[in-house]
Amino acid sequence: MSGNPKKLGNFACRSCGGVGGELVLDLGEQPLANNLPSANDLGQPEPRFPLRLAVCTDCWLLQITDLVPPVDLFSEYIYFSSYSDAWVNHAAQSAQRYLRDFELGVDDWVVEIASNDGYLLRHFAAADVPHLGIEPAENVAAVARDKGVETRVDFFTADLARELGATQRADLMLGCNVFAHVPDPNDFVAGLKELLALEGRAILEFPYAMEMIAHGEFDTIYHEHVFYFTLTALEPLFARHELRITRVEELPLHGGSLRVFVRHQDCEEDATVAALREREVGAGVASVDYYSGFASRAERTREVLCEQVVALREQGMSVAAYGAAAKGSVLLNYCGLNAEQVDFVVDRSPHKQGRLMPGVHVPVIAPDELMMRRPDVALLLAWNFAEEIMTQQSAYRDAGGKFLIPIPEVKLI
Repeated sequence: MSGNPKKLGNFACRSCGGVGGELVLDLGEQPLANNLPSANDLGQPEPRFPLRLAVCTDCWLLQITDLVPPVDLFSEYIYFSSYSDAWVNHAAQSAQRYLRDFELGVDDWVVEIASNDGYLLRHFAAADVPHLGIEPAENVAAVARDKGVETRVDFFTADLARELGATQRADLMLGCNVFAHVPDPNDFVAGLKELLALEGRAILEFPYAMEMIAHGEFDTIYHEHVFYFTLTALEPLFARHELRITRVEELPLHGGSLRVFVRHQDCEEDATVAALREREVGAGVASVDYYSGFASRAERTREVLCEQVVALREQGMSVAAYGAAAKGSVLLNYCGLNAEQVDFVVDRSPHKQGRLMPGVHVPVIAPDELMMRRPDVALLLAWNFAEEIMTQQSAYRDAGGKFLIPIPEVKLI
């Protein structure tokens, strides 16, 4: 699609129930971005699903229009948080800050939603702070338990929150890159309300939609990410459940993220909330015009990137890729770059090595192979960790290897 957003029929906002929806971007039919097939799977059909982004013109929440059941996405999962040094360091710093600032101890209870492999809660466990991780993927939860992190295999819902809250309320609730994944935001927020102690805090982190729009980060959109949040869209959602955003912080991670502090509605907000609210109003977030051009920018990135890869190939240069991330799957499939253009993808996670990128079937191998095979150019699919990756691969660059960064602008460095 090109040009301005277009009105959608049969639209119903999953937050406010509004029926005014505008189609912002259509990425076509995409495979599930974290379902990496093995070579043995190639004879089987690989499901693809429409991937379209719309904005509600009542509450201005960005959301995908076609959902995949969460059980198909998360029951067995191959994304392990601990394979990114930058993310592990971020988690450690966050945990130490919360332990210090909130004076957490043996009489408190910390609950993390979508706790993954225990990368964050292990710091609370080490400090002898009672905790619980809620993680739907059994294979990932098993790794967390091995680290001494108490973990329940389940999806976080209002019903689960009521069950847990019947005996204890959480002094701190954490959710890093999970809020955007839940299909029913009202149920999720109702669960926060149920489980949060009277003086407790819920801290949520997620990609920030203003940054996504501003930098043309279309590859942030995939089936796991149902929602793309702004403060404008979030405030009425939390108010509906008698909760309030009391502080906001902008983070550089994942191409630009937001950290929100949520408390019960009688708590005061600080100046950060008013400042961001004013910035979003000034930018025109609550208008269709704000989202126009996003699709055209995605199409332009596709055009320039494909031209660059073709040109490199015609010059006899070899092209590989770095980072078998979900965003990499979206980008490769949207751009039509497959094993004919990209020789292989390297990734640090052993859970992805030996598999194939969804849809395009480029093989995934260990990062050491980048230096051993020395492709002339590596397409940096995990561009949101560019600094970390290029530092790790300094030997490859010293040997003449170059990285092709696709977003926010296509550039070869």
